[in-house]
Amino acid sequence: MNENRNLLTAVLLCAAVIFGWQYFVAAPQMKAEKAHQAAISHQEKKAPEPGLKPNAPGISAPISREAALKESGARVTIDTPTVDGSLRLKGARFDDLRLKKYRETVDPKSPEIVLLAPQSTDYPYYAVFGWVAAPGSNIAVPDDNTPWTLKSGGTLTPSHPITLEWNNGHGLVFTRTITVDEQYMFNVSDTVKNTGATAATLYPYAYVARDGLPKTTHFWVLHEGFVGYAGGSAKYTKYDALKPDAPTQTFESTGGWIGITDKYWMASVIPPQNEKFSGSYTISKAGDATAYQSDYRLDGRKIAPGASLSVKHQLFAGAKVVKTLRDYESHYGIAGFDYAIDWGWFFFITRPMFLVLDEFYKLVGNFGIAILLLTVSVKLLFFPLADASYRSMSRMKKLQPEVEKVRTRFADDKVRQQQEMMELYKREKVNPVSGCLPMLIQVPVFFSLYKVLFVTIEMRHAPFFGWIRDLSAPDPTSIINLFGLLPYSVPHFIPALLSIGIWPILMGITQFVQTKLNPAPADPVQAKMFLFMPLIFMFMLATFPAGLVIYWTWNNLLSILQQIIMMKRTGTPIQIFEDFKSARAKT
Repeated sequence: MNENRNLLTAVLLCAAVIFGWQYFVAAPQMKAEKAHQAAISHQEKKAPEPGLKPNAPGISAPISREAALKESGARVTIDTPTVDGSLRLKGARFDDLRLKKYRETVDPKSPEIVLLAPQSTDYPYYAVFGWVAAPGSNIAVPDDNTPWTLKSGGTLTPSHPITLEWNNGHGLVFTRTITVDEQYMFNVSDTVKNTGATAATLYPYAYVARDGLPKTTHFWVLHEGFVGYAGGSAKYTKYDALKPDAPTQTFESTGGWIGITDKYWMASVIPPQNEKFSGSYTISKAGDATAYQSDYRLDGRKIAPGASLSVKHQLFAGAKVVKTLRDYESHYGIAGFDYAIDWGWFFFITRPMFLVLDEFYKLVGNFGIAILLLTVSVKLLFFPLADASYRSMSRMKKLQPEVEKVRTRFADDKVRQQQEMMELYKREKVNPVSGCLPMLIQVPVFFSLYKVLFVTIEMRHAPFFGWIRDLSAPDPTSIINLFGLLPYSVPHFIPALLSIGIWPILMGITQFVQTKLNPAPADPVQAKMFLFMPLIFMFMLATFPAGLVIYWTWNNLLSILQQIIMMKRTGTPIQIFEDFKSARAKT
């Protein structure tokens, strides 16, 4: 088989994979993400009544968040180092929460991210805890309209819990104590005291719910929707996976949690980890509106006259920071809590890659530099393989005159030509397709790094240097306005693919230099195609996260250095230097 054809096929396959990923996945996701950041302050859902069956979503015209908070009645203020908002006393509902450390854009003065939002807004999203009476009983239990009374505490802070109380007037007194830590975990302790003359059986429950979905929050490569951990495995279900004819998914577990997740944020309810619970994901529709609910219910508790009982729930509502999730999993014994992050099918590469990046970040304080250090680590890891490849390539380039002699000598006998070249390669211990190996090594690392940049909040708005203020977003500069030198912005109608930034151009240049160092195909058509490959890659990566382009550029530079050193050791002429000297001599 012709060695150039093998090499060309391998390179084209690599290019096809990357181009397909960019065209069908990366570019649409980046476009959607920009729109999502503009709409994200509205966020999420409307909840159902406590029978654990979602109500039909409301269809009235939405109002502003401020107006919704005013019309919802008395509230308890929430204020911690990481979140602020309020708790609605009517129904004791968590429906107003903002994240202090995260902004809608890289501008530190832009609005805080709104996570939970009350009903009547664009996308209500909230969490509820409560009790369900035994079937057939007429016991009054707290519901969405219950007027809880604030018995102690004022503002809910890490150092000041609050206590709510409601008396059903028929012998049952419900007390709820809520605490919050300095991150995103709320502890909800519910106590019921039976002052009546008859026993009562109640079932504790909790749910997270939302009405409607912002149209720009869906990503093929990322899970958004129902999420949880039950029965020893993660339970990922996308919003559209539940159909009207099968609107509920159920499961049983001892230990675990359930919730609803977005790309970077999540609200989840967590039962006592030593108790069995019945969980479900449910949708309901009213016209064009859809409600989503993720809930659990614990086994019934019988409360004898004069007795009382308690149950402790937890609510996580915040950013999916890897360390925070793992700390909660360890501290509270929450099974599988770090599965809130969608590491993907290749989690065995993606998760360790993030951990290495995070360790480098702790050392240097910049995720961009951490990416550079990760690249060096990958190069060292695969050094023996790449070194053997570059040795073979150097020998291959040194053999080009002999290869040309064989081609000329047996130009009319292709079979003999192939036989002679194979003998030549065997005698000189050269692998003609080894040049594609370094590129193939990059592919799994490239995709894993893409996943890390896309799903981890640590990478969101992480700056590098200069104009790169967000490694998870494309290079913001553009050749259209000479990278900001011309006094106008790039028109929106120009495709991002054509608005190439500085880093993609640098990547293209380094890719071109690396191509020139490799043995050139004897076929002029193939040679031209190879020269065009850096240009194609430059356009393909124009809309990729800047962190990926920086990785690829730095990897190219390291590969060039390694290849030049190897060529000098083997006495192989470096043609690009010769071409440069010839060009200077002509001028």
